[in-house]
Amino acid sequence: MSDEKLIIMDMGNLTSDTHSVRPTLCLGIESSCDETSAAIVDSYRNILAHIIYSQIPEHQKYGGVVPELAARAHILAIDDVIKQTLAKANKTIDDIDVVAATAGPGLIGGVLVGWMAATGIAQSTNKPLVAVNHLEGHALVPRLSATLANGSASGVQIEFPYLLMLASGGHCQILLVRGVGKYEMIGQTLDDSAGEAYDKVAKMLGLGYPGGPIVDKRAQAGNPNAFKFPRPLCDKPGCDFSFSGIKTAARTFLDKHTGELSEEYINDFCASFQAAVVDCITNRLQNALKDDRVRKATPKTLVVAGGVAKNSAIRSAMEKMAQKNNMIFAAPPMNLCTDNGAMIAWAGLENFAIGNVVKEPVAPRPRWPLTEL
Repeated sequence: MSDEKLIIMDMGNLTSDTHSVRPTLCLGIESSCDETSAAIVDSYRNILAHIIYSQIPEHQKYGGVVPELAARAHILAIDDVIKQTLAKANKTIDDIDVVAATAGPGLIGGVLVGWMAATGIAQSTNKPLVAVNHLEGHALVPRLSATLANGSASGVQIEFPYLLMLASGGHCQILLVRGVGKYEMIGQTLDDSAGEAYDKVAKMLGLGYPGGPIVDKRAQAGNPNAFKFPRPLCDKPGCDFSFSGIKTAARTFLDKHTGELSEEYINDFCASFQAAVVDCITNRLQNALKDDRVRKATPKTLVVAGGVAKNSAIRSAMEKMAQKNNMIFAAPPMNLCTDNGAMIAWAGLENFAIGNVVKEPVAPRPRWPLTEL
């Protein structure tokens, strides 16, 4: 792989701790979509090394991820990413105690690349292997490292149970997280995910890919009351989401507009769209807090995770909701919100600690609901 195509983000050592007992080291590998990533994390919540190879430039001209191109890019990157991760941590594969990799859900071509790499390493070195559910990686990463409502880093591990808003390009769910492998679905999208809606609206406006961060930035300069977007299901009981109506309204507004879109128009459009999404999320979360299952579990922490957790408006709204309900708000640091190897390594350690290791061949899965763990 040529140097000019290898876009590397070195995440560094994000946490530190001192203990007398040697920690367990996990090599985590993530390849479920458009990032090839590896990390070495220890059981004291130290990220020793973390490398991400981003494929964004390869997919931008198509306005989204092309699965075949993504799988090929993973094949080209995976060996270098793992080697660089070990070198950054100043470790050899002999120093690693457990190997973990995403086994689903995701684009199956990419998942296979990372999973086969991890399987080969584990089998050739006789090390335990953990098949990580990609969504569980997002769900558990706030226990590795979290940012609190005041923006400070948390030195205390988030305790179970907690109420989780898991939002990414492909998923939008409210989950009661009772423990490792113990997830109760409280609400989920009936159609599009919030992240998908962001990306498609960005594409309609010609803003580029990935669309979520661009829409968020433009929204901060706009008027959220300029356009009247619908708030699907907000007048209904329950905790499920629907974002397809918001996306359709965006298309209808733009079809009626003639002429070149001004900067002010785009900013107002993004602000109004984002306000509708945030209202839907807070409405559904408020219902979730009243759900009997949640009330009986008495979670003390409200958590947002997944790529959409980087969104400034969603974070702010959830912080306010947590304060209103006497809860702690927590989210992963910005660099651990999108797909990354550190979350897979940490989920691997959490599962390894309770004996969840591969004992027979595992077939990677394009679909793997958390409720099936």
